[in-house]
Amino acid sequence: MHQSLDFPLAPLRRSSLMWLWLPLALVIGVLIAVAMAQPQTGRSGLFVTVPFVLLVGLALNWALRRRSIRLDNRQLQITATLYKRTLAVEQIDLQRARVLSLEEHTELRPRLKTNGFSLPGFYAGHFRLGNLTKAFCLITDRTRVLSLPLHDGGQVLLSPEKPVALLDRLRELADARGHR
Repeated sequence: MHQSLDFPLAPLRRSSLMWLWLPLALVIGVLIAVAMAQPQTGRSGLFVTVPFVLLVGLALNWALRRRSIRLDNRQLQITATLYKRTLAVEQIDLQRARVLSLEEHTELRPRLKTNGFSLPGFYAGHFRLGNLTKAFCLITDRTRVLSLPLHDGGQVLLSPEKPVALLDRLRELADARGHR
C-alpha cells in the first residue's frame, strides 16, 4: 500500500529572514554611496549591480522557503533549500532516535558547514556536528529537534512541527517490517 505523508516544519524565526536581507540591503547602500561619490563613472554600474544583488536575494529567499519532510512508501524524503536526502526507514537506528534540544545537547549542534546553507536559527544541508559526526540537517527550531542516528554512523537532524509524531510513524513502519 502506497502512502505519502507530509510533516510540516517548525516555523522559522522571522529574524532569520532579517539576516538574509539586511546584509544585502547594506551592500546595495554601499554600492549607491560609492556610485554617488564618483558621478562620472559610478552610476552606470548601478543599473547592473543593484538588480543582480536583488536577484541573488530573491534566489536565496526562494531557497530558504524550499523545505519539507515527507514520508513516502517507507522512504523519508527531506528537502532542505538546495539539498535533498532520501532515506529508507531501515537505514535509521530508531532505537537511538530521540527528540532533544540542541541547547542542552551541544555536542549535536551543527558546527562546521561542509555543504550547506545557514542563517542564525536555520541550518540546511551537510554539516559536521560538535562531536564531529557527519550530519544532514534541516533545523528551524533548536529546542525541538528529532535526532535520527543512521546505521552507517551518520546522523539526520530535523525540526518537524511535531517531532514525536514523525518518530512514532517511523517506528510504526519499522515495526511493520520487523526492523528496528
